[in-house]
Amino acid sequence: MNKYTAQAETIDEAIQKALKELGITKKEASIEVIEQGRKGIFKIGKKDAIVTVTKIAAENDVNNFFDKSSSKTEIGKTASDSSEREVEEAPILTEMIISDEEELSRQADNKRNDEEAIKMVADYLQEIVQKMGISSTVRIEETRKQVVFHIETEKAGLVIGKHGKVLNALQSLAQVLLHHHAKTKLDAVVNVGDYRERRENALREVAERTAAKVRRTQQPVYLEPMPASERKQIHFYLSKDDGVVTHSEGNEPHRYLVVELK
Repeated sequence: MNKYTAQAETIDEAIQKALKELGITKKEASIEVIEQGRKGIFKIGKKDAIVTVTKIAAENDVNNFFDKSSSKTEIGKTASDSSEREVEEAPILTEMIISDEEELSRQADNKRNDEEAIKMVADYLQEIVQKMGISSTVRIEETRKQVVFHIETEKAGLVIGKHGKVLNALQSLAQVLLHHHAKTKLDAVVNVGDYRERRENALREVAERTAAKVRRTQQPVYLEPMPASERKQIHFYLSKDDGVVTHSEGNEPHRYLVVELK
């Protein structure tokens, strides 16, 4: 046996397990990490590390075979210009193929990692809601740069909380976890029923009323503290208004929006 794939809690443990099975030392091995593994959070999303260990001697045998074949080709070739160009271009083509394969492999690894991270966040949200004594399921909706976690429950009000504070806290947790574990930078949105849609309409109305008040009074208006995602929405709505400008002040979680005349 020249190759062995091992699985354990850490990469080092997996490597040692494979080396023991092959009966070789680390110096005699070529090691490929298939999965980094992770501890998870509150045992959610825990995953073992996976490595493939190959005897270097076995790799050398293969390399020697190709080296000898290449030598025979060099001895037996004619001295034509076209064949010389082919020999020179072959390594370049090989490098291009290898590069493409590596890029495809990297993209596949990133996608697999993102899917695992998204599933881990969904499980984490469901675990928290269940610890609140609320029965629920979490449905995932993905777009190119955003993941919406729909919490489906008969007790939506408890999950939303007063002024959406519970739901916003869950969304903040989901965003931190997703940024930490996913390879791709994705925005996390946590929703219950049509709360986010209704809140979006309410924020649009707040933006319009506030802009009108600023123009009427000629004075800046300080809005109540709100999550970054909601401040971003009001920033967006009022960016189209030529008469006012917006900026944020304060520190999280009490950061608020100021709307004033341009």
